[in-house]
Amino acid sequence: MRVKTLEELAGSGVLKGRRVLIRSDLNAPHDEAGNVTDDTRLRASLPAYRMALEAGAAVMVMSHRGRPTEGSLRPEDSLEHVAARLSELLGRRVPLVRDWLGGVEVKPGEIVLLENCRCNKGEKKNDPELARRYASLCDVYVNDAFGTAHRAQASTEGVARAAKVACAGPLLAREIDALTRAVEEARHPLMAIVAGSKVSTKLTILNHLAGRVDRLVVGGGIANTFLLARGASIGRSLAEPDLVPECLKVLETLKSKGAEMPLPVDVVVSKSFSPEGPYRTCAVGEVADDEMILDIGPESRRALDREVRAARTIVWNGPVGVFEMEPFAGGTKALAESVAAATAQGAFSIVGGGDTISAVRSFGVADKVSYISTGGGAFLEFLEGKTLPAVAALEARADDPVSL
Repeated sequence: MRVKTLEELAGSGVLKGRRVLIRSDLNAPHDEAGNVTDDTRLRASLPAYRMALEAGAAVMVMSHRGRPTEGSLRPEDSLEHVAARLSELLGRRVPLVRDWLGGVEVKPGEIVLLENCRCNKGEKKNDPELARRYASLCDVYVNDAFGTAHRAQASTEGVARAAKVACAGPLLAREIDALTRAVEEARHPLMAIVAGSKVSTKLTILNHLAGRVDRLVVGGGIANTFLLARGASIGRSLAEPDLVPECLKVLETLKSKGAEMPLPVDVVVSKSFSPEGPYRTCAVGEVADDEMILDIGPESRRALDREVRAARTIVWNGPVGVFEMEPFAGGTKALAESVAAATAQGAFSIVGGGDTISAVRSFGVADKVSYISTGGGAFLEFLEGKTLPAVAALEARADDPVSL
């Protein structure tokens, strides 16, 4: 993918004295009082602000928070506490501007935060007039919110087409580069690990990846449904029997291109979904009717380790067991360590999805994978082969001349 970047524009000197509108994702977790409890997204957005400020721009930051009703602003929807935390992180005051559609007063070298853009009527429906009003505020529009790139909204897609100049911020640019490297320009063997509770939520991803990868690994309830498709007994394990025909189609696609899906050969089972109850390890064919599969077993972990270490590109979304419960965390922990080891040996690894990110952090390997995607839904839609509207809008402007 080819897009203009903020880094390119800052380096060329064209931002000096210009008004720059940056779309960030500052939708951070908060407590009942509204205070930010996890500032990861805020910290990830700082490089774009510093880059624009150092280039001499007047910076306006636009973000959403939660899912407010358009046309109204409740206290819990406000970015007031986000502005306070940004001020602390940047070491300078970041004022919150509440009524900003009619214009914003900000001088070169200054930065302001605009109140929740999802409170504006027409934001979610990508109203063209609202997008033009956003564009009128600035000389340069910057999208640095990959987490919203799959949404065609006025602040993500419409304004990118209406602004004088549109480009990607450093966070969005890194996401585009990492995902392109992982899927479209992957070194082979390419392995994708897709796990979760239901095949139905990942079926499009599985179908798309089956035609591209050399190894497709599934875990959790998804693996259980594929085990059913292979004729295995899974007891009371979470599965979707009605989707067995769809699983067989995925397996056939893999077979037709010489790819494989290594399924578990042993599993950790329990009669209760609890870390307190008794559990045991058994072969896949020995799961009792009243037992549930909650993790992969040691033999499956060793086999998966060999597969992962042989890969040159690894895309991972979803834990392979109920890793939040200690008795069933072994499979995901082993997989995280295998991905880290493969990365150390030269493989490119990308991890995405909230549970997967939590897992690699819990097991101490977050800094040992090549890239952690912050995208959530955008990450999944990219894996599905879908066009991300916000990125497509930037691609369409990539070759436009910069005339400010």
